[in-house]
Amino acid sequence: MQQRLFQPTARQANWLIVVGFVSVGYALYLRYLAIEMPGFALSCHAGLDTWLCLARKTATTLFQNSVFGVVALAVAMLNLVRPSIVLFAVALAFAGLGIVLYNVTLSAFAVALLILSLARPASAAA
Repeated sequence: MQQRLFQPTARQANWLIVVGFVSVGYALYLRYLAIEMPGFALSCHAGLDTWLCLARKTATTLFQNSVFGVVALAVAMLNLVRPSIVLFAVALAFAGLGIVLYNVTLSAFAVALLILSLARPASAAA
């Protein structure tokens, strides 16, 4: 008797697609319209106080300290040990943010672990 593998249902897969697209889309928005745009960066450094400047500052601090990649890798490792759709979604979101926001190495490794987790047996509770 074979154990059932950890595979998301169609509904869960649709939500994972949404999570992936939203995280990568927001990361692209931050990177190309807030972080890499010189005029906007100068405005924020000059004292512009908007939510986008705060998001820029927060994202810059997080990717300089490799937080996106480390969190994605840690959650992906937890998901590899005990597969869960929630852990998968969190790791996917942070990996998407990390790949676009300069934490490529750790985030790509997290994505590889997420792919490996699909070959693991599903937990008994699921």
